[in-house]
Amino acid sequence: MEYRIEDLAHHSGATVRTIRAYQDRGLLPRPERRGRSNVYGDAHLARLRQIADLLDRGYTLASIKELLEAWDTGRGLGGVLGLVAEVDGPWTDEKADRITRAELDAAFGGDPDDAAVADAVALGVLEPLPGRDDEFLVPSPQELAVAAELHAAGVPLSAIAAHLRELRGQVEHIAARFLEFTNEHVFARYLGNSPPSEADAAEAASLVRRLRPLAQQSVDAELARAMRTFATRYLRRHLTPEEAAQPSDEPQNVALPAHTMRAVHSLVGVENAAAFIAAAAEREVQSRTLDALAASKGDKQPVAQKPQFE
Repeated sequence: MEYRIEDLAHHSGATVRTIRAYQDRGLLPRPERRGRSNVYGDAHLARLRQIADLLDRGYTLASIKELLEAWDTGRGLGGVLGLVAEVDGPWTDEKADRITRAELDAAFGGDPDDAAVADAVALGVLEPLPGRDDEFLVPSPQELAVAAELHAAGVPLSAIAAHLRELRGQVEHIAARFLEFTNEHVFARYLGNSPPSEADAAEAASLVRRLRPLAQQSVDAELARAMRTFATRYLRRHLTPEEAAQPSDEPQNVALPAHTMRAVHSLVGVENAAAFIAAAAEREVQSRTLDALAASKGDKQPVAQKPQFE
């Protein structure tokens, strides 16, 4: 098949302007010139569809150019796309479900709460379905069921949403650390080249498949250990109210905004982030203590003035 640029845009879903921009960046081969017309072929259409697929997978145009140049030199994209598909695949066996607004209201006590629904949509717990104002997609029915049980136990919906935001930030930190750890000790040897070779990409995809469940298994085991430890401690505290509460020497978790953590990581590195934040907090406490002492001294006794001499 042969296409004018307008026909190519129609068949590919790209705009004429986008096609020309891809040509200027070297992502798309130049068309054949016939008289005053530019003629495109099926290879151009296939290339545009490849670019669109890689963009959907989160690749930048710069990285797409590297991949396509590897393809053009015979290195192939099969292994790379297999790796991308493995990473993009589901990381849980849980299946998404749907729920109507009436079912949602019934699950949470029967009283409609538009603010809580908006919160759930913002958090991604619910996803609106196009053209269906009374129905939602539920990516994780298990997460929604937990929220319903907590609400039935007396936890306000606003508190559940706040808890999920805090929990999500902490879990995202765990996921990032797990990826950094596995990349340093496992994947660096396969993904050192950009783009990786066909064999290296295929081997990395196999490793992703094998290591996929390990993150959740390790978190499940550590969460069970921590819940057993802390639940026992809390129960003992409530069963022995006559004992004076002692200050805890256990490390405390504090949720920090993601942009703050990114700034700390860029400043001192991930491995030094905890020590840096602790030192900064300690310095602030000492500074305020000194300020308070100085202010207290100033209130009690005026600063002596230097005597004046005639």
